[in-house]
Amino acid sequence: MSDTSSGDQEARLVRLRTELDAIDKRIVEALADRLRVIGVIAAFKETQSEQVRDEAREKQLLEKLQAQARELRLDPHFVARLFNEILDYSVRRQQDHLLARERGPDQPLVVAYQGTDGAWGHLAAQRHFSAREQGVDFRSYETFRDALGAVRSGTAHFGMLPIENTTAGSINEAYDLLAQMELAIVGEEIQKVDHCLVAVEDVPLERIRRILSHPQAIAQCSTFLSSLPHVKVESFPNTALAARKVRDDHDLAQAAIGSEEAARIWGLSIVAREINNQRENFTRFVVVGPRHLPCDKRIDCKTSLIFATRHEQGALVACLNILANRKLNLTKLESRPRPGSLWEYVFYVDFEGNLEDPNTEAALKDLTAHVVSLKVLGCYPTHAVRRPAPKVSES
Repeated sequence: MSDTSSGDQEARLVRLRTELDAIDKRIVEALADRLRVIGVIAAFKETQSEQVRDEAREKQLLEKLQAQARELRLDPHFVARLFNEILDYSVRRQQDHLLARERGPDQPLVVAYQGTDGAWGHLAAQRHFSAREQGVDFRSYETFRDALGAVRSGTAHFGMLPIENTTAGSINEAYDLLAQMELAIVGEEIQKVDHCLVAVEDVPLERIRRILSHPQAIAQCSTFLSSLPHVKVESFPNTALAARKVRDDHDLAQAAIGSEEAARIWGLSIVAREINNQRENFTRFVVVGPRHLPCDKRIDCKTSLIFATRHEQGALVACLNILANRKLNLTKLESRPRPGSLWEYVFYVDFEGNLEDPNTEAALKDLTAHVVSLKVLGCYPTHAVRRPAPKVSES
């Protein structure tokens, strides 16, 4: 009797899984249909002046989908998160269509990043170029300078460079490299960073004596690490390289801080998840190319500059007022020591604006008259972090 019952249960489970497989297939087919329509819309917008991103329509769509989710007894926030990803990918596909002529759609791209497979730069590069229909070859380099050097020499078309983190702040080495190298920012990517503690096996925290990771990751997980006084924390060139070393050493007392993907790639166990100081932990990467690329007016853009002001009272305020008077929204202001000039600084500025816009062009002309030097780092499509979808009223 029990054997028969067990066999019936097993057969029922097989039927249910077959049904799930059929549903999943329909979901994938529906996504493919949606992308086909997105392609038609992208081609249509190429001949129109309409912006790629319509935030008002996106808001209405998410509200409608959340209401439908409630009617079907689904979690509306889960549906909103799912469609945020779908909408983001759709915008990427449309932007890639408009930028195709500048980026060369008929040839595979080589994209350089620092670290190894599973590094945050690797994941950011995969995400950024995910909408591209042609192939992309992601190549790892030992240092940020090496990765950008590959772009400068023509070995790689683009490089991924982390520029700032919401927990640990700006990455000074990246700013210095942008100032030194004759390269251009042509894009950006906002990468969600959820750090994990990974080891050869799922060992108790008490057994771990040494943790390896990049200094930025260590800073982002300082609260968690402070709860482990028995552990020695050591800097490593990259989170994924640290994970690979843990795999190679096969030392049960050793662990690394890195991504879940790095753990999967290097065959490691996750000892602890979400060990960041802040749950909302993001790293902003810039995509660096050998030359400036025109940014279509229908794409929301950001412009990055480096300038040095005269050593006089109110010089910086005068420069910032030029942007304010032109209604250009400042999103970043960073100062760095000016090489060769004691106690003088250069300023890195990001603002929302397109160099193809006469208003932005005029602002740069005005700025030039108030500074000692000015360098445009790039004008590129912006990728803002999406805010949570609006809640739908119960009434």
